[in-house]
Amino acid sequence: MGKSGFVAILGQPNVGKSTILNGFLKEKLAIISPKPETTRDNIRGILTEGEDQIIFVDTPGVHKPHDLLGKIMLSRAESSLMESDILLFVTEKKYAFNKDDENIRTRLPLPPEGKKVIFVINKVDKVRPKELILPLIEKAKDFYPFNDVLPMSALNAKDIERLLKLIKSYLPEGPLLYPEDQLTDKDDYFLVQEIIREKVLTHTFREVPHSVAVVIDEVKEEGAKNTLKIYATIYVERASQKSILVGKGGQMLKKIGEEARLDIEKMLSRKIYLNLWAKVYNKWKKDPNALRELGYAD
Repeated sequence: MGKSGFVAILGQPNVGKSTILNGFLKEKLAIISPKPETTRDNIRGILTEGEDQIIFVDTPGVHKPHDLLGKIMLSRAESSLMESDILLFVTEKKYAFNKDDENIRTRLPLPPEGKKVIFVINKVDKVRPKELILPLIEKAKDFYPFNDVLPMSALNAKDIERLLKLIKSYLPEGPLLYPEDQLTDKDDYFLVQEIIREKVLTHTFREVPHSVAVVIDEVKEEGAKNTLKIYATIYVERASQKSILVGKGGQMLKKIGEEARLDIEKMLSRKIYLNLWAKVYNKWKKDPNALRELGYAD
C-alpha cells in the first residue's frame, strides 16, 4: 500500500498559498493576485505519483471577517484543519508572527493530536541580506512546536520539491482517495468562474476586487463551429464599481473577456466564445440569500 492524505495550506492572505499549490501540481489551479482574500473557497488539488496521493487544500486566508462572506471563508479555512493530516502554516518575513499569524496559531491543534505542522517561510528570495531569515527560524521554535521549519520561495521549483519531499515523509499509509488522473474536486464551471474573477482582480482598481462575484449563466455548444459558448455575469456591489469594471466604451470588460477566453481555451483545449455582463447586486457579501444565489453558501 502507498501513502495518501490531506494537506491543508494555511496562512494569512497574500503570503503565497495558491502559488505553492500551483507549484505542487505544476498546473495553474488556484488563481493568483496581489489582492488579499483572492481565494474564497477550499480548493482541493490532487497530486498522484504511483501509489501515493496527496490532496492539497488551498484555504481562504485566515483573517478577521468583516462581513458574512468573510465569516463563511473563515469557517471553510477552519474546516480544513479538521480533515487534514498535515498542515502547512505559510507566512513571509513581512508578516511573520504578527497578530494575524498569532490568530492562526490559536486555531492549530496542540500536540500530540496526530497532525504534523510545518512552518513555511515563503518569499525568502525577496529577503536581503539572507541572514535576516535566521531570526525568523529561531523565533518559530518558541512560537509553536512545529515539526519542521522550511524557508523557501514558491517560485523556485527546487524549493517546491524540497517541501514536497518533507510532506511525503509525514504522509500516512493509505489507498488512493481519488482517481489517479483527477486533478481537482472542482468542476470546469468553478474553474471558468475563477479565471474570469482573476482577470477582474488583475485589471480593476483597488475598490472593485473584494466586491466581485462571477456566475456562469449558460453554457451551450455551437455544433457547426465546434465552439463552446459561455455566458457569464460579473456582479459588483455599487454602480461606481460597475463603471470601473466596464470601462470607457466597454474597453475594460472587453479586455477582461479577451484574456479570460484565452485562459479558458487553454484549460479546456477547445474554442470558446465568452460573453460577459456586469451587474450591480447591492451588499451581496452581507446578504445570506445573495450568497446562496452566487454559490458562496449552501
